[in-house]
Amino acid sequence: MENNKKQALLQQIMKFAVVGGLSSVIDFAIYSLIIVIFVRDGMDEGLYNITVMAAAFFGFTISLIFNYLTSMKFVFRHDENMDRRKEFTIFAILSLIGLGLNEAIIMGVLAYYKSVPLEIFKSGILYDYKEWVGKIIATGIVMVYNFVTRKIFIEKKD
Repeated sequence: MENNKKQALLQQIMKFAVVGGLSSVIDFAIYSLIIVIFVRDGMDEGLYNITVMAAAFFGFTISLIFNYLTSMKFVFRHDENMDRRKEFTIFAILSLIGLGLNEAIIMGVLAYYKSVPLEIFKSGILYDYKEWVGKIIATGIVMVYNFVTRKIFIEKKD
């Protein structure tokens, strides 16, 4: 790869990291707000799981809209041959897959906490904030997925 192409890719990754970071802050803030308002100790497990999944859904969806607008303005080059509705549809489908990954990872982390027999995982800060631990892990994995899939399916090819 030419030096200019490497430098351009590095700059694009850095822009994506800034846009993704801001999107993650929006996502995490909405997710946290819903968790803080609605999750209670002793809550029915089914209602707890639904609340956590709803928090993840709303945070993710609102940050998706922000992410699309800023990504297509500052990170990726529009393909002039692609209709904007088609572009957003592809972006949304890729993001829905990302949402599925996000939800599955969070639920997986919560299931892990529940299944581990060691008492060290049943108390303390990592247990008290297990929803956030799951969200942080999910955010990192989904961020990489988002960059790679958007680069492949949305950005204008030279």
